[in-house]
Amino acid sequence: MVKAGAIKLKRAYAAKADTDGIRLLVDRIWPRGLSKERAAVDAWLKDVAPSTELRHWFNHEPGRWEEFRKRYRAELQQKEEEINQVLDFTKKGTVTLLYAARDDERNNAVVLRDFLIPRISD
Repeated sequence: MVKAGAIKLKRAYAAKADTDGIRLLVDRIWPRGLSKERAAVDAWLKDVAPSTELRHWFNHEPGRWEEFRKRYRAELQQKEEEINQVLDFTKKGTVTLLYAARDDERNNAVVLRDFLIPRISD
């Protein structure tokens, strides 16, 4: 079983570290002002990101966080192929989910990580 710590979260604008492992951008839109070189992503998995409609509805409003989590988890339940793609990366080692949001505690990468952890196995 892969340890839960094998999935890390990091803001896409933060510098790449040797401990990041495989860097996966999990936002539907490329982070504003961030060059592909500086981002140093191994894969951009925009299809695992929340739908455009859900992203617009949430609009990073803290009062909508719990409902956003619920709705995004429902979307993730319908994205088996995309989830399996992320799980395949976890089999190769540490994975860092990259996001552009300013809020480190309330963003789509947090929900995705929490959704993935119980599904990780050898």
